[in-house]
Amino acid sequence: MFSIGDFARLGLVSVRMLRHYDAIGLLRPAHVDPVTGYRSYQAAQLSRLNRIVAIKDLGFTLEQVRAILDDKVSTEELHGMVRLRRAQLEAQISADLERLRGVETRLRTIETEGHMNTDEVVIKRIPPTRVAELSGSAASYDAPDIGPVIKPLYRELIARLEAAGVTITGPGCAYYVPEDDGSVMVHAGLGVSVPHGTDFDVVDLPPIEVAATIIHNGSMDDVGRTFQTLAHWIEENGYRSLGLAREVSLHCPENLDEWVTELQIEVSPWISKSTARS
Repeated sequence: MFSIGDFARLGLVSVRMLRHYDAIGLLRPAHVDPVTGYRSYQAAQLSRLNRIVAIKDLGFTLEQVRAILDDKVSTEELHGMVRLRRAQLEAQISADLERLRGVETRLRTIETEGHMNTDEVVIKRIPPTRVAELSGSAASYDAPDIGPVIKPLYRELIARLEAAGVTITGPGCAYYVPEDDGSVMVHAGLGVSVPHGTDFDVVDLPPIEVAATIIHNGSMDDVGRTFQTLAHWIEENGYRSLGLAREVSLHCPENLDEWVTELQIEVSPWISKSTARS
């Protein structure tokens, strides 16, 4: 027999917690002295205590813990519950970290306001381009929705081109088509010279007669500040944008901070209604 203090230390819990479990009938002492009221526990009760703590830490209420234990949960079933909860927590942590990265990116964009060099924008014609591509749907055009879609598309496309013996002849070119429901069709392309493919599409992208272009240096997670510069230039120079940007990957080393990407947005001169009527 162990005193409540010794049992608490062996079970890595507090005495207060053991008293609470006793009060609600979740873990009764093996013996209670009728005179002093001192509680005593047996080593075998550590097994139930461990299950109580493990199931509670999975996010269940103590009432749910009681119901689970009363159903005689096996060690194997408990392991399964732990694995499932671990996967849920890992997914939650990943989502929280992604949101945090998004906030940090927005803060960096805010910090550059008033320090944007719009001289970096160049107007030019983009010639037609042939690309092999794979496509997938993203929930929105927001970076947290685009990244998880486009990265696997490029990995899969490279693998399929290698398997087909197709040589990549040009840079990566990603473009996006908005859908009526707010989602975006993501197209991940790589320059090729073949006329068609088997398990990938070959598309001839039309030329862009007038494109406002700018070079983005660094990870695409930070592309917001470059888009902001481009937007200011378009507005200040009397243009309007036509659709979403193409993203041409000019340099893609393993270090994302060393990436070089050209953003290309089709534009046309802005014509006001009063000008159009005259």
